[in-house]
Amino acid sequence: MPDGYLMLVLHAHLPFVRHPEDPHFLEEHWLFEAMTETYIPILNRLEHLVRAGVRARLTMTWSPPLCEMLADPLLQERYRKRVGRLLELAEQEVPAKEHTPFGAAARMYRDHFRFCLATMDRFGGNLLTWVRELRDQGALEPITCGATHGFLPLMLTSEARRAQIQVAVENYQKHFGQKPKGIWLPECGFVPGVDELLKTFGIRYFFVDTHGIYYGDPRPRFGVYAPVYTPSGVAAFGRDPDSSRSVWSAQSGYPGDPLYREFYRDLGYDGDYSYVRAFLHPDGVRRNLGLKYHRVTGKVPLHEKQAYDPAPAHARAMDHAGDFVLNRMRQATHVGNLIGKPPLIVSPYDAELFGHWWFEGPQFIESIFHAAQGTRHHILPVTGSEYLAEHAIHQVVMPSASSWGDAGFNGVWLNPTNDWLYRHLHAAEERMVECARRHADAQGDLRRALNQMARELLLAQSSDWAFIMTTGTTVPYALRRTKDHINRFTGLYEQVMSGRLDHAAIEQIEWRDSIFQEIDYRCYR
Repeated sequence: MPDGYLMLVLHAHLPFVRHPEDPHFLEEHWLFEAMTETYIPILNRLEHLVRAGVRARLTMTWSPPLCEMLADPLLQERYRKRVGRLLELAEQEVPAKEHTPFGAAARMYRDHFRFCLATMDRFGGNLLTWVRELRDQGALEPITCGATHGFLPLMLTSEARRAQIQVAVENYQKHFGQKPKGIWLPECGFVPGVDELLKTFGIRYFFVDTHGIYYGDPRPRFGVYAPVYTPSGVAAFGRDPDSSRSVWSAQSGYPGDPLYREFYRDLGYDGDYSYVRAFLHPDGVRRNLGLKYHRVTGKVPLHEKQAYDPAPAHARAMDHAGDFVLNRMRQATHVGNLIGKPPLIVSPYDAELFGHWWFEGPQFIESIFHAAQGTRHHILPVTGSEYLAEHAIHQVVMPSASSWGDAGFNGVWLNPTNDWLYRHLHAAEERMVECARRHADAQGDLRRALNQMARELLLAQSSDWAFIMTTGTTVPYALRRTKDHINRFTGLYEQVMSGRLDHAAIEQIEWRDSIFQEIDYRCYR
């Protein structure tokens, strides 16, 4: 028996951004950057581990909107074009940087863009094929999330919460050919009663933040170092704060090491404008291109950042992975002595931290599994379902209402920047339930209108829009998306209630918001 178990969990999610009406829609680059910098590198590292015979066990959310985008032919083709343009730039950069301190980084970018395009060819454009392969090889346990990452605690009706879960489960089945074993509740947002909905759809486990377990009823005997069963029988895993801090902390976390790549220096800003203009968005505004040639260096101004060298940076990531595993071994020994059994250390992170924000993060993940293997199973990596299969008896505890947002509750998604949303969302929930019950077996255009109403409500509920309003980043886009979906929902509702259905208008909205082709509006009954 090991001294402890390690469950490494990555949460991969992006809001559904697909604009067929505009071939150069800027926010689609969120997906393209994540594919290039996070998803492809992480999946590639897992494949390395499988080929090397190293025990890899990664639990990873693939949210329904992300799955829908990754499987979409239009976005796949746009991604190829974008990476193709970046490859053109990188191929110019290699000779330009050859005899400078930036030469190794330039070659790295060229090779990586080539690999991304080859990966798209290998899997027919759909990275989910790779995910399924790694799942079948045992290295990856893909889990689902709320249908559109809607923040469940702030929904008015149980029908709306149920629909977020039901649509997610059905979408997972479409993309992965089986039901999900686990779910990442959006923003780890939990309130009692959600667990009963999870049980209804066969979900075995979910995650909550540390205080969701600590403030549970009754007090958890083993803290966050063992899962608990909710009264409905679904398991809840709590986040370990120590392992999270070593990566998340802005002061002491690994990503701040001086050798690592600096996120905020980019060729899109550093390059001569006449040189980079052809590779920018058609609006000509300078933005990140993803070719970054400087390292963190230290707490110095951006113009004093030193040249980035990939080799020592990746060696440092291996060192940090060894340190991470060593600390988990010490933690497991200490906690195990206190609780009288090997603890489970649950370490969840946003997937985009690894590769996008912390460029060397995928190397760090791969090296964690190498280092864990080197401990001769003193620390044993496991997935959620694997741990529950081997350890079936746990305390029954109802976790407390909680989230993993700032301050641990609902404030990120309900505050003066976004509180106006909820009267519209709640009214739409009630109208959707009303229509679903009134039309139990709709056909033809009526069925299409009701299905599209369900899509529009789900898209409007995405927690990303309220989050963006709080953080103040791309607020105009978040406002536009929220208002568009509510307005489209309302227009369809009025058509349904009046009995005057506009076939062309319904078809146009279906074309614009094409998520969840399999949806059945009766999930709101």
